[in-house]
Amino acid sequence: MSYNELSPEESSVIEKKGTERPFSGKYNDFYEEGIFKCKKCDAPLYKSEDKFSSGCGWPSFDDEIEGSIKRVPDADGRRVEIVCANCGGHLGHVFEGEGFTPKNIRHCVNSLSLQFKSNENCCERHAFAYFAGGCFWGVEHHFENLKGVQSAVSGYMGGHTLNPDYNSICTGTTGHLEVVRVEYDECQISFKELVKQFFEIHDFTQTNGQGPDIGSQYLSGIFYLNEMQKRVSLELIDELEDMDYTVATSLYEASTFYEAEDYHQDYYKKTGKTPYCHSYRKIFK
Repeated sequence: MSYNELSPEESSVIEKKGTERPFSGKYNDFYEEGIFKCKKCDAPLYKSEDKFSSGCGWPSFDDEIEGSIKRVPDADGRRVEIVCANCGGHLGHVFEGEGFTPKNIRHCVNSLSLQFKSNENCCERHAFAYFAGGCFWGVEHHFENLKGVQSAVSGYMGGHTLNPDYNSICTGTTGHLEVVRVEYDECQISFKELVKQFFEIHDFTQTNGQGPDIGSQYLSGIFYLNEMQKRVSLELIDELEDMDYTVATSLYEASTFYEAEDYHQDYYKKTGKTPYCHSYRKIFK
């Protein structure tokens, strides 16, 4: 994984766990609308609406973008460090019980660990996610109606043959799964929220297909693009297993995605029908 080049000052904070001087950071007294990303890896960390003035001398936030922050207790047990969950870069520390906001939490973050993107340009590069949950018609339908999703495209991934088509993957010999490519706006929805949606729209415990669709092309799977997507997916699988579900979903490293034929795209919009083996049910809190 490649990372942004850091200045010596940035490296001393992000990689060597240093601390910038209080009131010296450019984001301490800064309240434009947008999103704060990790300076090292560009992962979205905080939304501007969660920033507040604590008077401590460093940028303060009372919430994080879901799945973006990892907490690490200091060796002496006195404080809890916060790092970027994607790259492990040092951000600062988190404190609770101070009463600054109703959420009663303060992420005390070094400005040098952050880079800000305004709402006008913070998501000029949309992110992608790939999900297999049975017939791609239903998976596509449920994702493309989700706020923050730019597009959902049906296709094939994970096999060993080039340029597969629907007839060939239905033989079960190409190794491909029916997959939906989700393009989404990280300013509006996180990858973790997408994975939750994925588990809540199909039967992830079924081992031989999905509903009445039986076959290897209909198996449940997540194709991850990076370590963050893999980690978030594993964490949610662990959470489901803690709820006593037996999860049949497999994780695969993303490979070449082949778009399905035109007649498969937006199938339910074109036909006016409703999904026959996909429906939403709330599972996660």
